[in-house]
Amino acid sequence: MKFTDFFFALKLLLPTLALTIVLAVLIIKIHGRRFSGKKKRYHPVAGTVLHLLYNFNRLLDYMTELTRERKTYRLLSFCRSEVYTADPANVEHILAGNFANYGKGWYHHSILTDLLGDGIFTVDGEKWRHQRKAACSQFSTKLLREFSNSVFKSNAVKLAGIVSGAAMLKETIELQDLFMKVTLDSVFKVVLGVELDTMCGTYEEGTKFSNAFDEASAATMNRYFNIFWKIKRFFNIGSEAVLKNSIQVIDEYVYKLVKIKIEQVTKLQDDFSTRRGDILSRFIELKETDPKYLKDIILSFIIAGKDTTAIALSWFLYILCKHADVQEKIAQEVREATRVAHASTIMELVNGVTEEALEKMQYLHAALTETLRLYPPVPVEGKYCFADDKFPDGFCVRKGDLVSFQPYVMARMKFLWGDDAEEFRPERWLDENGQIQQESPFKFTAFQAGPRICLGKEFSYRQMKIFSAILLGSHKFKLADEKKPIKHKTMLTLQIDGGLHVQASQRFN
Repeated sequence: MKFTDFFFALKLLLPTLALTIVLAVLIIKIHGRRFSGKKKRYHPVAGTVLHLLYNFNRLLDYMTELTRERKTYRLLSFCRSEVYTADPANVEHILAGNFANYGKGWYHHSILTDLLGDGIFTVDGEKWRHQRKAACSQFSTKLLREFSNSVFKSNAVKLAGIVSGAAMLKETIELQDLFMKVTLDSVFKVVLGVELDTMCGTYEEGTKFSNAFDEASAATMNRYFNIFWKIKRFFNIGSEAVLKNSIQVIDEYVYKLVKIKIEQVTKLQDDFSTRRGDILSRFIELKETDPKYLKDIILSFIIAGKDTTAIALSWFLYILCKHADVQEKIAQEVREATRVAHASTIMELVNGVTEEALEKMQYLHAALTETLRLYPPVPVEGKYCFADDKFPDGFCVRKGDLVSFQPYVMARMKFLWGDDAEEFRPERWLDENGQIQQESPFKFTAFQAGPRICLGKEFSYRQMKIFSAILLGSHKFKLADEKKPIKHKTMLTLQIDGGLHVQASQRFN
């Protein structure tokens, strides 16, 4: 580089550098005044939120480095501290011990409410308790379990058909996109009893909803990283304009379906032989008929059941492509559990995937759990602190602080998982008899813990096991480009950047 070019580049960078320094000094001075003269001990400062922005493209790696130096630390913002912890004792305190003091609060509600309204993921207190109680009663029913299993198998067959077609033509498949579509189709059918069929694109209105939902989710996530989102919303520009238009499409479609479903259920309510398995019908049967309430809780279920499961399955297939021995061991377990011969058809395999067979697939369960440990779909979980508090480690947090635990980072900590913490080893989840052994949910935090532990945990495992059993029992997978490095996007969810491109070959003759 010429000296003149270097001087010109430096001249361009100086205003940004100067602004960054001024903001950093301002943040430190603000916090210096807030904490001066206090006898309380606060967690050590590892930097400011500006450091997060500077390391944005490697955010989780940066957080991992900070956590290796200290289990819990603070990053300073203009009006609060952001506390990050990988200490299971602190996590238990946040999620269970002093549960009432840590919730969504105004901060998370303000970001999420345009899309999710007052759904279960945006509210606290009585609104949350009411929805939680109603949802718990539905997820535990045999009717929903049988209905959802049927939906999962049906959509797994469609997905396996697409994979088979690509395998015969020796074409590369982008699996993450397919997983996103099939999990949306599945959760939509389970929640609303309606076929979207986005995998095949035969239902135009369903595809329109799917596209709008993806756009709205991405725009909502963007709010966590864009401090100017309220200004953009006021002027209706950029991602906020996209969000507004997408929400209009989503709301119109869901309200129409809710109205139709209320009319259907009302007519059939006295006929128990026609009881429907979808969640919306079950809520209406419980006299929940407020369209907005139903819309909000429906969208919460959809956003919980779509991306998270699709992301987990994507990382699972990726890691099995890197560990061919594990892939073959799972395929063998599936064949033995389903009692299906090597030369059987996909439909024979599907018929063999019973509740009893799924229960026997302990190694598959362990491999999925190990994937969730290393690649949790939600890598960082945040809460809002309602009142001054003290953590079990003896340090204090202040009212208004944002408090987060880090499933992705915790998985890489040797003090939690041993020297092989960063290795993929399904055996760590099996006892000497080859049966699943549990870990503390405050150490393995992929599903949260305490009163807000994921309602759909078992639901999610069944979906992942059914899809995995059918795909791995019928096909072998390898990466399309084994030398290409795989990275994740910096988002609220741990999506594979650029998708998961694989090649498949059929196991059946």
